[in-house]
Amino acid sequence: MAPPAQSEISYRDKVRYSIFLQDVWLLACTSFGGPQVHLSMFMTLLVDKRKYLTSSELIELNALCSFLPGPTSTQTLTATAFKIGGPRLAILTLLIWITPAVAIMTLVAITLSQLQAQDISLDFTRFLQPIAVGFVTHAAFRLASFTIKSNAGVALMLCTVLVSFYYHSPWVTPFLLIAGGALTAHRYKSLQKVPHDEPFDFHWINIFLFFGILIGAAVVGQLTSWMPVRLFENFYRNGSLIFGGGQVLIPLMYNEFVAFKHYLTSEEFLSGYAFAQALPGPVFAFCSYLGSFSMRSYGIPGQLLGSAVASAGIFLPGTLLIFFVYRFWTKLKEYRVVRASLEGINAVSCGLVATAALILMQPMEMSQVNIAFCAGTFVLLYFTKIPGYLIVLLGLIAGIGHGFL
Repeated sequence: MAPPAQSEISYRDKVRYSIFLQDVWLLACTSFGGPQVHLSMFMTLLVDKRKYLTSSELIELNALCSFLPGPTSTQTLTATAFKIGGPRLAILTLLIWITPAVAIMTLVAITLSQLQAQDISLDFTRFLQPIAVGFVTHAAFRLASFTIKSNAGVALMLCTVLVSFYYHSPWVTPFLLIAGGALTAHRYKSLQKVPHDEPFDFHWINIFLFFGILIGAAVVGQLTSWMPVRLFENFYRNGSLIFGGGQVLIPLMYNEFVAFKHYLTSEEFLSGYAFAQALPGPVFAFCSYLGSFSMRSYGIPGQLLGSAVASAGIFLPGTLLIFFVYRFWTKLKEYRVVRASLEGINAVSCGLVATAALILMQPMEMSQVNIAFCAGTFVLLYFTKIPGYLIVLLGLIAGIGHGFL
């Protein structure tokens, strides 16, 4: 059912949309724990309490967003808003959902860079690095346990680890994802057929914008070499290629901004990622930290601009894609090739997250204390319900205490 035209929206609908946006703000400020926890909170508030949609509809939208590149939780919430009130409500939802986390990560980047500029030690963040490795290791384990269902999936995951660990080009990740999907797509004959009754309904404007911005940013960035444009192109390209949500974001960002372009050190990257794990909202807000840190030489105004272009670049492609695909998702998922390719894409995603844990471990000093913090983080996340922000807070307190001692 299509959303009503703007002129046809009743007072009751306006009130309903206003309440929905308040719910989105509540989720943005309280949704700790990443995509899996986000989906649970969406289910509790949007389905059980407000009844904006059914549980099966929410799970279906989440499946759609898992298939598309981009931030899964953000796309799921945006698609829900699109279903309820159309594109305008979806855009407002996106802005409200990302604002708290983006603002805090920008503030963290500016604060840390200012401390560095004044030669103030960042030793109080020393334990955030092993904690961040613990977060990524836990994410890899959880993702593999949920998505790897066959020996072929295990083989794809291990091959991904080997290739992505030794080759750090930004193009390795999209190549592996495409190859993984292609390798399992041929198994579509084992899946049950679904009849195709109605034609596809395409709205091409969003897909034209998607590719137009991608090509335009690359051309302008190459011609001008202006840092904000190049940053926007970097994040937009990565946002167009990341399958698997925030966990897969980390190895891609590390390869490009630390190993390849050296915009940040590994310590700066890990400290920011640990802070990101302590915040509610989308994990992709970590990119605002990366964009801000990448432009620290331009002063605070430059850091604010870097955060803005990074945030726009990483969230925009997924939004354009969900606006395009949502209208014909029901038809698309009927095709067995699409469903079969997801097995390979998911296996590669698991391998990329496992590689991230290995890569982030390399620059970390392998002391007994760091290993204990890394293992302790994994154990707490796996066996308890302690939220990530408390683990990060404990790490900061331990770092401050270490400095005094």
